[in-house]
Amino acid sequence: MSYGTIHVEQRGRVTIVTIDRQPQRNALDKQAQDELQHAFDAFAADEEQWVAILTGAGDIFSAGHDLRTPAPEGPEGLPRNGFGGITARFDLDKPVIAAVNGPAVGGGFEMVLACDIVIAAERASFALPEVKVGLTALAGGILRLPRLIGQQRALGMMLTGRRVSAAEGHALGFVTEVAPDGAALETALRWADELLAAAPLAVRATKRVALDYATAPLSDAMNPQWDLPQVRRAQTSHDAIEGPRAFVERRAPEWTGH
Repeated sequence: MSYGTIHVEQRGRVTIVTIDRQPQRNALDKQAQDELQHAFDAFAADEEQWVAILTGAGDIFSAGHDLRTPAPEGPEGLPRNGFGGITARFDLDKPVIAAVNGPAVGGGFEMVLACDIVIAAERASFALPEVKVGLTALAGGILRLPRLIGQQRALGMMLTGRRVSAAEGHALGFVTEVAPDGAALETALRWADELLAAAPLAVRATKRVALDYATAPLSDAMNPQWDLPQVRRAQTSHDAIEGPRAFVERRAPEWTGH
């Protein structure tokens, strides 16, 4: 598919999705929403692609919804998998890294919160300012942020629309690593290399267990986790044989994803 608002690049087993509507501060209109949905659909379906990175062109990650276009009045106004084709993509077991090169605001921040690892440049900042324009952050931000940083600190951000820096985001716990300005993508690629050094099916099983049982009591999760299809597939895979064998033979494993 030919895209007009995003760029998609494959580097080995890594898919890099870049939002590029710089005159609009990388805010998303319907075309951008549809293109991001398509790009993440393609990544999810491609067995040869194991890690995705989401970033923005220029000096901003994304200003969220393009306020020059009508705000969605319900989930039917968004792509099938939520804002940017990612905020409600609950069946994606492959890891997604956010390379936040600048401000991530509103829906832009909600896309970041939907990613598994967040790399933020020093100049990056984060906010859910919807309340300041009479709207509500209903693409997962209100639900995800309290789970990541606690109810009181999250409400302090969400009820005021307060913007926080990359350093504060790291201190609060929703930023994985702060990178020098201009190095967010480079740092995200380093993290992607670390992910690719691990068995892909084991990585996906780990993500699925972590997400499915995030709020469950340990007593309710310890045994059922073994029955997840992703866990059973990983535990009985060729890679589950290759990993211990490579360790004993003192060599790097050759993962196949099977």
